[in-house]
Order: sequence, then C-alpha cells, then structure tokens
Amino acid sequence: MFTMKNTKRRNNRDVEADILRVAQGGAKKTRIVYQANLNFKIVKGYLASLLERGLIELDDRMYFSTERARDYLVAYEALSAL
Repeated sequence: MFTMKNTKRRNNRDVEADILRVAQGGAKKTRIVYQANLNFKIVKGYLASLLERGLIELDDRMYFSTERARDYLVAYEALSAL
C-alpha cells in the first residue's frame, strides 16, 4: 500500500526562509544548495532576489543573512505558526 508522508510543497517564502537560515553564519552557494535542498539554477534566482531586497550580503563568495533577514525570519515564523 502506498502512503504519502509529508507532501507539503514549499512555497517561495519557505525556500527564502531556508536560504536565510543557512546563510546566518555565512555560507557559500554550494552549502546553500545542499542544505536548502535546491539546485544551482534555482538558487541563483533566489540569491539575486534576496540580495536585491537587502536580506543577504555577498562578501568574497560567502553569503550572509543581514539584520533585516533576521527580522524577516521572526515574522515568517510567527505567520507560519498561525
């Protein structure tokens, strides 16, 4: 018998939150891809968007979540709990 476990698909906000969590202490693109369970093509677009919105910073190939990203994650967690 086929049973489905967690079939909830991540939306864009879920993916962004995952990326921001990985980048909290600094992370290269490869680490973000693997820990956020994405591929390089998809992560490229997300990183560009997060950079443009000031949620992450790039310093010598390392991505870092900003203070604004921490606020975003707090709000994201509060909304997810509802």
